[in-house]
Amino acid sequence: MQSDDHASFLLLTHYDGGAFSGWQRQPAARTVQGEMERALTAICGAPVTAVGSGRTDAGVHARGQAVGVRVPAKWTAESLRRATNSKLPPDVWVAEAFAMAPAFHPRFSAERRRYAYFVGTDRDAMSPFRRRTEWPLGCALDLDAMRAEAEALPGTHCFRAFAVAGTAPDTDDHRCDVVHAGWRERPGGLVFDIEANRFLHHMVRFLVGTMVEVGRGRRPPGSIASLLTAPDNQATSAPAPPQGLFLEQVRYPSTLYLSPT
Repeated sequence: MQSDDHASFLLLTHYDGGAFSGWQRQPAARTVQGEMERALTAICGAPVTAVGSGRTDAGVHARGQAVGVRVPAKWTAESLRRATNSKLPPDVWVAEAFAMAPAFHPRFSAERRRYAYFVGTDRDAMSPFRRRTEWPLGCALDLDAMRAEAEALPGTHCFRAFAVAGTAPDTDDHRCDVVHAGWRERPGGLVFDIEANRFLHHMVRFLVGTMVEVGRGRRPPGSIASLLTAPDNQATSAPAPPQGLFLEQVRYPSTLYLSPT
């Protein structure tokens, strides 16, 4: 239970994952959680735990990581945001902060999460200014074929074929409820957007890797639908590289927000 002298906040956090060994705190590696906790501890004068809505892997970026913290009640959302940013390194930034109800938990309260994966299809995708934040394929893809593959994803399915084996408990059914999935064009390439109630380890990257293989003519149409019934990931394409993946948004019930959203 939340004590009278502390309050819960949600910090909407952006980060460039290129120089991090992922979100989760590690004793001998630079992580986003580690940097967040260092900044928060510095401004609060006592250890503060930063709890993310989920873990992102090394190289994965975020424009919508939801970070939950409990800090002394003297803080307002805006003063906490400004003070935290004053102590964070340049590759992490708190865009917004919200006061939250005591029941708020950044992981367990989440209703949906949305990711975007960026693929570069033009020659300039190999530029050092782009290859850090997209998969620089530099070749044309069959967009219609990839869109057809994504049409199999909305709904509730078992995604065992699109997860790293052994990263979920034996009792986990690997079922996810996908509310949207689709490809769109952008200057210089494509973007895959997907929103679901949960995601398994490497799930988006396995999906993108498999659909890109269809788009390159290296896998037959219907591969995604077929793999949704597979018992493991043995027939799935290799996962797409991490740098093209962005955590874009985490949705929570409006009743958990004490300050306007």
